Amino acid sequence: MSVKDVFLDLISYNTGSDETTGTTPSTPGQKVLGAHIVEVMKSMGMEDAHMDENGYVYGTVPATEPRKNTVGFIAHMDTYGGVSGENIHPQIIENYGGGDIALGTSGLTLSPEASPELTKHVGKTLITTNGTTLLGGDDKAGVAEILCAAAEILKECKPHGTVKIGFTPDEEIGQGADHFDVEGFGCDYAYTVDGGSLGGLDYENFNAASAVVEVEGFSTHTGGAKGRMINSMKVAMEYCDLLPKGQVPELTEEREGFIHLDSIKGTVTHTTMQFIIRDHDKELFLQKKELMGQAASYINVKYPSQPLTLTVKDSYYNMKEQIIPRMDIIENMEQAMRENGVEPHSSPVRGGTDGARLSFMGLPCPNICTGGGNAHGKTEYVVLEDMETIKDIIKTAIYNVE
Repeated sequence: MSVKDVFLDLISYNTGSDETTGTTPSTPGQKVLGAHIVEVMKSMGMEDAHMDENGYVYGTVPATEPRKNTVGFIAHMDTYGGVSGENIHPQIIENYGGGDIALGTSGLTLSPEASPELTKHVGKTLITTNGTTLLGGDDKAGVAEILCAAAEILKECKPHGTVKIGFTPDEEIGQGADHFDVEGFGCDYAYTVDGGSLGGLDYENFNAASAVVEVEGFSTHTGGAKGRMINSMKVAMEYCDLLPKGQVPELTEEREGFIHLDSIKGTVTHTTMQFIIRDHDKELFLQKKELMGQAASYINVKYPSQPLTLTVKDSYYNMKEQIIPRMDIIENMEQAMRENGVEPHSSPVRGGTDGARLSFMGLPCPNICTGGGNAHGKTEYVVLEDMETIKDIIKTAIYNVE
């Protein structure tokens, strides 16, 4: 099993997720791929490989000797639904010479100007799109790396402990951990293998919440509206004006948080706004939620006859507080990377992962890289040699488990 062949096989399945369906998994293609992966795992020798009713795939690499800890590796099978993942036609660019890469006949190019990290990959093999779809490296690169590492370990028969494998649906719509069987998985800790350049080892992410603001207005004939009409869209704009202007995604970076107006739909009589709230710092996260509540209270005092309602729901939290007591997990992976000639680097993730939620479900779960770039878009690519190295890093981490 080569990483290249497994990856190309995986991306032939359309597994874009869709938050509007209300099903688990959200699209049928994810179960189709899951069933295929189960057969691949069984052919490798994982006798317990199976997919549950919710489309989660599990399997075990049996121990050859007792170890203190059981480690797991997790990736997600779905792809971002906002860009088509159907009929992907990958391009294989061997010995990349630098410069622009034409993506089929689409008119799009993959260029160092837009993607400066490409300059680090001269001489390597890139797998790109043809400009009409995404590639699916997020996160089928992670799935391929885990599968190939497991296959090689099963063949090599070197001393190692029990290893658990898990592949989830619907990560891209924030539901990947919803039905994950942490108890049945039976691990002391795990790693998600989900995105980023070679050497990435991340254990700090946003605290996250969603918010819905409903604004009621009052409509009357425009000819006699003075002193009577309350335009809900204008009230909604007033509400937005009360929020901090500089704390938005387009003006923040690194650990800076934000309140993002994600959508707005309105008429004179009713307007709905959807927000997301993000911050790495727990106190600043709470302050942002409180600020939205204070803004709502101000509007309701000004317009008492047409109340505004605010509903806030937490989504996930910064896994850092769950990882800090188990920094040996980070140190073990750093060692595995260095043994494979890779210098690890960590940065605050401006998003979330399945691992963030799993960490708060009792399974400490930092994230490691996959060797890809430009996820969620038509210029997405993976670096084949980096994927091979990550497969080797996973193997080394498994062999090094205490």
